[in-house]
Amino acid sequence: MTGPARPRRGPRTLRGRLSLAALTCAASVMVLLTVVCNLVVRHHLQRQADDELRTRVTAVAATVDTRRTPVRVLETADDAPLDTNVWIYAGPRLLEHPAAAPAGSPLGHAAARLAAHGDRRCAVHGAGAPVRLCAAPVGAPAAPGRPVAAVVAALDLGPYRASAATLLWASLALDGVVLAGAYVLTWLAVGRALRPVTEMTDQATRWSAVASPHRLAGAGRPAELTRLGASLDELLDRIRAVLRHEQQLTRELSHELRTPLARITAELDWWRARPRSAAETATVHTHLTDAADAMRAICDTLLDDARATARTTPGTGDAVATLRRLADRLTRPDGPAVTVTGPDTAATGVSGPLLERIVGPLVDNALRYARTAVGIRVGRADGTTTVEVTDDGPGVPPAFAAELFRPGSRADPADGHGGAGLGLPLARRLARAAGGEVDHEAGTPSGARFVVTLPGG
Repeated sequence: MTGPARPRRGPRTLRGRLSLAALTCAASVMVLLTVVCNLVVRHHLQRQADDELRTRVTAVAATVDTRRTPVRVLETADDAPLDTNVWIYAGPRLLEHPAAAPAGSPLGHAAARLAAHGDRRCAVHGAGAPVRLCAAPVGAPAAPGRPVAAVVAALDLGPYRASAATLLWASLALDGVVLAGAYVLTWLAVGRALRPVTEMTDQATRWSAVASPHRLAGAGRPAELTRLGASLDELLDRIRAVLRHEQQLTRELSHELRTPLARITAELDWWRARPRSAAETATVHTHLTDAADAMRAICDTLLDDARATARTTPGTGDAVATLRRLADRLTRPDGPAVTVTGPDTAATGVSGPLLERIVGPLVDNALRYARTAVGIRVGRADGTTTVEVTDDGPGVPPAFAAELFRPGSRADPADGHGGAGLGLPLARRLARAAGGEVDHEAGTPSGARFVVTLPGG
């Protein structure tokens, strides 16, 4: 069982995350450079201190006379700077020492230990106020491992350490300024780079609700934003197509369900008008059942087409028998007569309900405008099944023929006939989904003539 999700720490925006990442990288580089720089400076300062001590030791060693016994120190003019912080030994005997560091002092003991080694070496004495000591032998050794004389010089490392500390703090202050500047510049640069993305997001939000002709993949933008804009354009187009498809499906459902709902309403009104016998009630129930089955078939057919499954599983059916049932259901007692003709073996490559949904709008449209008769003729030719729907009405105006299959189009909305201009587009779309076609044949002497071509069964 998982616990509640912990809130994410850190910036939530891409701008903040990129700025933080840049700050982290810059901080890592600055820390590395600061450490390396200070190590190099400390090493250089120590070398300077050692060079100064060795120079002083060499200068003092030139004043020590080891050719005679006992060893003596030659007095020279202005030798006071040379004698500062200098110890001179003749073997274990101390010849000279600084006034501030007598023989028994800790610094004096450190100088004696360093001189006793008999070679050139340096050491640091003290922790709080460190002093650098360097020793060098003078003259040839009187015995192995023991020099005749040795000179030890001391140098206070305080100024050097102070310089190193000052440089360290200056480096840290400079790092802080550089990191702050880098963060601000990165924040501004990322914000400027992401500004087109924000604009594209706002535009996509506005344009997703309307069919705008504008495109996000405009010219003059970086390649990455151009590809992002193209992807968003494709996504918006798909969203608009889905919305149009849903709206069209809703209109077609309402259009197709109008007839069986009207039949149900008429049957119920007729049944409630006066008391009916058991046989009449059973007939009403039968009609209601047929209407309900028709509504279910309409929903299944349209939803199958919406899911793009009509082409993959078209099915087969008896065209003549299916169309006769359709004619019986649509024919009104006071309306034009509907006749169905064709061979008894006229099978089609679509299922019965789908054939009804294709031909039904054509027959319904013919019944609206026919004067006395509507004809449905089924034929077969070259492996296809054709269904011709004709009527003796006024026909299709030539000026309206090009708009006949456009959804929502009507030749004369004020002609007194019902309809929303969706039946013919639905019939053509369903026929094309099943591999067929619906066409209007112009030039008919009287009335209208529609031809449905479908795969043969």
